[in-house]
Amino acid sequence: MLALMAFLASPVVDLNMRLADEQMLPKSSQSAQVAKIIQKGFNNREAQAMTVVARDIGNPAQHEQQIGSYAEKLSALPDVARVDALTGSYVQGKQVAPATDFSRHYGAADSTYLSVVPAVDGLGSKGEDIVKRIRTQDAPFPVTVGGQPATSVDTFDLLKDKLPLALGILALGTYLLLFLLTGSLLLPLIAMILSFLSLSATFGSLVYVFQDGHLKWLVGDFINTGSITWTVPILVTTITFGLSMDYAVFILSRVKEEYDRTGDNQLSVATGLEKVGKVVTYAAVILSLVFIVMISSGISYLKAMGLGIPLAILMDSTLVRGILLPAAMRLLGGATWWAPGPLRRFHDRYGISESAPEPARAAAVSPASAGSRS
Repeated sequence: MLALMAFLASPVVDLNMRLADEQMLPKSSQSAQVAKIIQKGFNNREAQAMTVVARDIGNPAQHEQQIGSYAEKLSALPDVARVDALTGSYVQGKQVAPATDFSRHYGAADSTYLSVVPAVDGLGSKGEDIVKRIRTQDAPFPVTVGGQPATSVDTFDLLKDKLPLALGILALGTYLLLFLLTGSLLLPLIAMILSFLSLSATFGSLVYVFQDGHLKWLVGDFINTGSITWTVPILVTTITFGLSMDYAVFILSRVKEEYDRTGDNQLSVATGLEKVGKVVTYAAVILSLVFIVMISSGISYLKAMGLGIPLAILMDSTLVRGILLPAAMRLLGGATWWAPGPLRRFHDRYGISESAPEPARAAAVSPASAGSRS
């Protein structure tokens, strides 16, 4: 079972994300058709041009020589189709057109900007490389780089910076809540590792289908961009991780209840699954049916969510919570519920329970003894 999930997760190492554009629409939409015709027939990516802005430089007309040299340098960068500036147009390090009346739009009272048109997909990895090269290129004055490709770079850089903190807060909060529920140091860790494994298998499947372009006969046709819209992994992670922890709470609370009553780990696992296993499975099937209808959408990122969320839910509720988690608990035996003394006492005092501890049973009083007291 673990080998199967690891196999499904293997494509995730090639995951590429991109911002949404007209390519997420169905091929029949006019927006997607026009974009495709322009890209192939006219070799034009004006809509994805990078804007290089120089502010507070004084009158731009006094810096035409510097602007022209800088535009030549940018046009010589790899994968740059053309650079338009106040001084004209440049291709492959040479000026190919002089300044025109339209070129005046690139100048203002004390600022100027250059339009860098890519020769490749500006939202792909090569487009991101152009942005990084421009930002590291020596300029005659301070510049800032904008446009769709720059927005893509800044978005994913911000995600990389903040994602570890967000995942750390999520993991810590989940671990503390599951510890308060179970009183175990190992169970919360096992539950989160298994959830991570099922999410990895889900993302691997999404890469195989929507990034590599397989199984279109199953999910419907879509434009294959070689990447996945960036909102899909985020939404799939948040929704399915929350649901998987929800299922974990349902099952572990019943198992913990039985373990507190009997002290038998193997029996408590079997009894807990018997009590709530079917309920969890039925709930997972209902939620999957709700999300799976999104596959019928013509928008590719909705298709991806319509496949990813049900797949993660069903995998977690059956393979993970129904097989892997109980198997791990049975292998660990009594160590499943281990915690050091201070944490055990902390849980006894502040732990989460659905019912109050049973009061100590009073000694039975016989009628005869009651009569003697009277």
